[in-house]
Amino acid sequence: MTAVRLADVQKTFPIPSGGETVALEAIELEIGTREFVSLIGPSGCGKSTLLRVVGDLIQPTAGSVEVNGKPAHQARLDRDYGMVFQAPVLFDWRTVEGNVRLPLEVMGFAPSERDRRVREMLDLVELGGFRSHYPHQLSGGMQQRVAIARALAFQPPILLMDEPFGALDEMTRERLNTELLRIWAQTGTTIIFVTHSIPEAVFLSTRVVSMSPRPGRITSVIEIDLPQPRTDQTRESERYFELVTEVRESLRGRVSSSAARARAEGRIG
Repeated sequence: MTAVRLADVQKTFPIPSGGETVALEAIELEIGTREFVSLIGPSGCGKSTLLRVVGDLIQPTAGSVEVNGKPAHQARLDRDYGMVFQAPVLFDWRTVEGNVRLPLEVMGFAPSERDRRVREMLDLVELGGFRSHYPHQLSGGMQQRVAIARALAFQPPILLMDEPFGALDEMTRERLNTELLRIWAQTGTTIIFVTHSIPEAVFLSTRVVSMSPRPGRITSVIEIDLPQPRTDQTRESERYFELVTEVRESLRGRVSSSAARARAEGRIG
């Protein structure tokens, strides 16, 4: 089944002095349910803009966006999305438990259901012992896990993640990559993930979408056929390094065999 369908999407932004900047052009992409798709490309290529178009935070200038078979705006009203950004954006005056509980309060869940979901989500991200802590008492990686728990608390079918681990050190980042895959496997959520890191994209994804410099276009869609579950040994495998090279070459403008197959099957324009 298709979770997200983008058809001939374009996004332009007006320039105060006149004219416009083309951020996205001719975007064609389908993402299936339970997929983990990473968007990668040079800075300013429109990765985050594309993620925000999918999440109905901004509207496309042209083209159509469908999420779970309905317009993106309706999907947002139906709360089909959870979102995690580079900064955790936690409320300092709320405890870990209080931050995760917040969307459930806003959405009017019964107190008993809030308690159950908060408990389940904190166990899922392995922070059950920190429910009474405040954000300033947590490491950056732990704060991001709280943000993930909050985004998943109301059980959205799609999780949008905009460079959530970009500010973390490499060891913490690798550990959270593994934990995110565990959470993805347990929840069955469709994940769209923006990153600048080629190794991270390859390790996490079922497919990697490579984008060109502005105006952002999809240049390649690379199938990641690494076996699941992925572990530290995955990062040491020959196939992993081959795929890292394939993604890197796609960013240099070389069309990979995977991209050629994707075009032949009509999955990218």
